[in-house]
Amino acid sequence: MPAPPDTLKETTIDGARTTRWSMEAAECRALAAHRIARLGIDHAVAPYERVRLTPGGSFFMIVLHGSGRVLLDGRWQTVSAGWACMAPPRVPNAFHALPRQSWNFLWMRYDEPAFVSPQVSAASPLKVKVDVDQLQRVWEGLRGEWESGRDPQALHHWIELAHHHTRRLSEPWRRDERLRMLWETVQSRLVEDWTLKALAHAAHVSEEHFRRLCWKELGRSPMAHLTSLRMQAAQTLLVSTRDKQETIAQLVGYRSPIAFSRAFKRWVGCHPSEYRARS
Repeated sequence: MPAPPDTLKETTIDGARTTRWSMEAAECRALAAHRIARLGIDHAVAPYERVRLTPGGSFFMIVLHGSGRVLLDGRWQTVSAGWACMAPPRVPNAFHALPRQSWNFLWMRYDEPAFVSPQVSAASPLKVKVDVDQLQRVWEGLRGEWESGRDPQALHHWIELAHHHTRRLSEPWRRDERLRMLWETVQSRLVEDWTLKALAHAAHVSEEHFRRLCWKELGRSPMAHLTSLRMQAAQTLLVSTRDKQETIAQLVGYRSPIAFSRAFKRWVGCHPSEYRARS
């Protein structure tokens, strides 16, 4: 089993049977034009493991076959074929292949300094169902061109398509206007004491229906998404201001600095003071 989230260390393990195809921005300027650091296709077999404690950009994974464990919202979750998951920059990413299973997935990592608006934000879904056949054709088309002609125009075409698909995956609340309006309101009023009942009332639906909508559109519960918005806002304030942690805690909706620090550690992987020091 993968290690508990609070004990993770930077790790790269492939194992004898894992294979990877990848492209790097250093080799292809068309990737760098979209701030894509690298992308690839992995066939992962245990003991495959990756841990990145402070990744410099958004990460996308689209599972083609099999399943594995991914660290999402500070906890390990199983991600299987037909699902895409994503993670924002500067939050720990970790991936762990399960015993006696092969795990095939497409992936893309962006390079996004703190002053750049990231592809994946706190408002983005956690997991979404996708058409893996369509996405696989894009990655395989790019791979075929890279391994053969390397025509600049053709490469630009395939990379533009890949970037378009990841950008569309990360768009929040893509199909439900009620969710879009609600979460925009919540994001501007994080200091308020939002409850599940209050959120559902603001969206004009029952609590159960609201819970189902959030799982369908965002891949997480309403309260988990609220925490995600608060943690993203806290990260921004820690980097862009000199406000004390007690002040930041209140600004993002925590009355107790201790509760804020614990939530931040669970979500981001380190205490607020550590995050500020290394950012």
